Amino acid sequence: MTNMTVITASIPGVFYRRPDPESPVFAEEGDQIKAGEVLGLVGVMKTFHDVMADADGTIVEFLAEDEQLIDAGAELIQIELA
Repeated sequence: MTNMTVITASIPGVFYRRPDPESPVFAEEGDQIKAGEVLGLVGVMKTFHDVMADADGTIVEFLAEDEQLIDAGAELIQIELA
């Protein structure tokens, strides 16, 4: 059995997978990631908060869509731990 974790939103807002509309996404499913790496943003009233990896691993799935309105505690990204 693999060891998985899910990154959740600490605040309500809009989930973004890219820093701005013209930029590529921070990460894709299947990417190897490191703890502390920015994987997305949550925007609240023109303020943006980083969504960071809390451990090394591989992104299995994005559970929230780009520009999706989310609540605090919403599941955002599933990661298989390294």
